[in-house]
Amino acid sequence: MLERDERKKLEIFYAPFEYVNERAKVVIVGITPGLHQMKKSYSTVINARGHIHSDEEILHEVKKNSSFEGTMRKNLVQMLDELGLHTYLNISSTLDLFNEASHIVHTSVLTYPVFYNGKNYSGSTPNMLKAELLKKNIMEGFATEIGTIECPLIIPLGVNVSRVLNYLAGQDYLNANNILLGFPHPSGGNGHRHKQLAANKEQMKMMLQHHFSKDMTVG
Repeated sequence: MLERDERKKLEIFYAPFEYVNERAKVVIVGITPGLHQMKKSYSTVINARGHIHSDEEILHEVKKNSSFEGTMRKNLVQMLDELGLHTYLNISSTLDLFNEASHIVHTSVLTYPVFYNGKNYSGSTPNMLKAELLKKNIMEGFATEIGTIECPLIIPLGVNVSRVLNYLAGQDYLNANNILLGFPHPSGGNGHRHKQLAANKEQMKMMLQHHFSKDMTVG
């Protein structure tokens, strides 16, 4: 365990998720790795020993194998492909972000696994920006990391992450114009994700077109 706030019933555990991809063109931002991703990260490190010798390469492998692993990744890919993100990145599907094209993607607003009352932290209770332990981790981790990546497209997964990103934009840690607003959380528990995607689809498509045309102009 890294840190604990007994009063708020919060615990933060170490898992090897500290790899920072400074070349990322897309930053897909979840809340925190859950227990499943935490276990997957440990097994990835164990399996990598012996055939991957660089610590940085092992940490990169952890990000590829564990980020949004499972049903969430499937839903995420389906929605991003529907928006046409893969066409701007010159890949066949956004599934490649977790495979051959993994140098494009980054993840999570709370770097290490956070648990509330012994269960995966959902991002709502307690509020990330009002709980001192969580806010400290955001500012020391994600807020610092995002500044090392040049003008990425930032995709927040859900309203709780969006609130944190809006706060950081207000503090000049990132550019609010680079945030893809309206993207649904890809969790299987979010039964409204298809309706949310349909409602915001055209607006998000326009934002993608603007972001990547600007990127091409700069490039």
